[in-house]
Amino acid sequence: MKRTSVKNVIIILFLTCAVLMSAFVPAGDSARKFKMRRVVIDAGHGGKDPGTMGSRSKEKDVALAIALKVGNYIKQYVPDVEVIYTRKTDVFIELKERANIANRNKADLFVSIHCNAVRGSNAYGTETYVMGSNHFERNFDVVKRENSVILQEDGYKENYEGFDPNSPESYMMINLMQKAYFANSLSLAQKVENDFKTRLNRHSRGVKQLPLYVLWTTSMPSVLIETGFLSNSNEERYLNSENGQAYIASAIYRSIKAYKEEVEAF
Repeated sequence: MKRTSVKNVIIILFLTCAVLMSAFVPAGDSARKFKMRRVVIDAGHGGKDPGTMGSRSKEKDVALAIALKVGNYIKQYVPDVEVIYTRKTDVFIELKERANIANRNKADLFVSIHCNAVRGSNAYGTETYVMGSNHFERNFDVVKRENSVILQEDGYKENYEGFDPNSPESYMMINLMQKAYFANSLSLAQKVENDFKTRLNRHSRGVKQLPLYVLWTTSMPSVLIETGFLSNSNEERYLNSENGQAYIASAIYRSIKAYKEEVEAF
């Protein structure tokens, strides 16, 4: 193992212990005082990184439109929660910086919004991801796609300390950091997919685990939502419509609100 790899393992183990300790909340009055005060809404891709492409639209534009609507719903109906966006316009934000924004602002929740695509397929439906490595090999193409933006960043080799989004070996040790937040991340993800299915009558492809960099490096419960397939003509039409975007955003908002009520009830 290279020296840099050993260094990374030590750093990750140290941070994991710190996260686990900070996530521990003693029983009693302090446990009942938790309030979800701040949520970061992340519109995937942007600027020089278009994300996936449909026949007439780009993921970066659809994700931004939905993200802004989610934030507006939260501001309107849950005014005690501060909304922070990783981007509000068509700009390029480094993958590492998206997580840094959430960490610097001590967010209680991180929600990343994306669109899917599979060329030569009629695949459709929604998926919500949490940090994990289940079915990693089967979904490696998704992992590479969502992490590949790293390669567009200046000085990525130094910034990511040798992490290669195309190398399976780079994912061997990144499943540790989110262990402390897995249960809460899973709870939100399940709420999102359930709302898509029961309220919007969307086809839910389920909650899945993948080692996505933006979920790994956030120090709070985090999910990445694939709102549909731009490679499917019907879904692309829906995802680009005002009603479709409003419905999707409202489902995500309702799930965040339900999650807030759940974690504050303890």
